[in-house]
Amino acid sequence: MHRSIIRKDVLPFLLMFGALVIATAVIDALLHLLGLYWIGRYLGIPGTLLILMSFFYSMRKRKLIKSGNPKTLLQLHEVLTWLGALMILVHAGVHVYAVLPWLALLAMLITLISGMTGQYLLGQSKRHLLAKREALAGHGDSPATVEHEVFWDAVVVDTMKQWRAVHFPITLAFGVLGLAHILSIFFFWQWQ
Repeated sequence: MHRSIIRKDVLPFLLMFGALVIATAVIDALLHLLGLYWIGRYLGIPGTLLILMSFFYSMRKRKLIKSGNPKTLLQLHEVLTWLGALMILVHAGVHVYAVLPWLALLAMLITLISGMTGQYLLGQSKRHLLAKREALAGHGDSPATVEHEVFWDAVVVDTMKQWRAVHFPITLAFGVLGLAHILSIFFFWQWQ
């Protein structure tokens, strides 16, 4: 893979995911240090609500709703999903002992990674590929030479376009597992 794609596209992706992991560890450690670890048990609720609110982008993209600027909704989708995932990760730090919550958490992480792949790797790589083509054409290279020079970058970008085929079913799996987890909490909750 071309070095500039790694530097411009893969590194920001890793930094954003790393920031999520570090923020989770710091918040969880602070809650435990302050004796407020029980707050983590309830962070799943606002985290879930933030993730649900982030779906306005998907609904707008699929024309289920007509209001809202798609670019603004995409940015809101990214921020709300990241914050919601942070809250759910802190929530999961309250020592989960059942399989269903771990499966829901794993599906959420895969969904998050898939979405971040689309955001960083695909979006930035497409812009990089276009800029490289324009630069080569601007130097007077023939169309055949330009295509030869960008071939491997184009292969990488075309391969990365397949992320949507993974993102939607994983999001659906996360939704089903998350809903099952929530319903099991209500079912087994001690209401007295």
